[in-house]
Amino acid sequence: MNNGLPDELPGFDDPIGMLRACHEKILAHCDLLEGLLDTPDQDSATQVHRYFSTSAPLHHRDEEEDLFPRINRQSLKIAELVHNLKKEHRELDSLWGRIAADLKSLPQTGFSEDFLVAAREFCRINRTHVTVENMELLPMATGILSHEELGAVGESMAARSGVHYSAL
Repeated sequence: MNNGLPDELPGFDDPIGMLRACHEKILAHCDLLEGLLDTPDQDSATQVHRYFSTSAPLHHRDEEEDLFPRINRQSLKIAELVHNLKKEHRELDSLWGRIAADLKSLPQTGFSEDFLVAAREFCRINRTHVTVENMELLPMATGILSHEELGAVGESMAARSGVHYSAL
């Protein structure tokens, strides 16, 4: 086990499984970020900064560009859920903007009060967001999307990550 994740992660041929694994990484990095609030550590700060500056934005794009549009029109309930999740993505982006620079430079005098508030809120929203996606969105998507549609989602996710993928 590594950061709470299984040794073997799902591949792009299981895009829903991959999204779930990314959620686990988000939660693990939130734990790491919260640990930094009490005990600043440059290596951990670098790891958190790297993840939320590179992998997390790709994850949001995977959802917003590939998953959400394929399920959004299924019902008003799903459309409202997708709308709220996209709104939370924007909130998370804004909060990340408030903490990224300080996290990258790890101030010697300690974090500002604004940083501490924003970092805690960032982690709180991420945890709630991941729970809703794992408990509501992903099960709905699994029930709605065909094997071919899931293959298209996986192929697009792979391309976005710069990985060659061909459906089996």
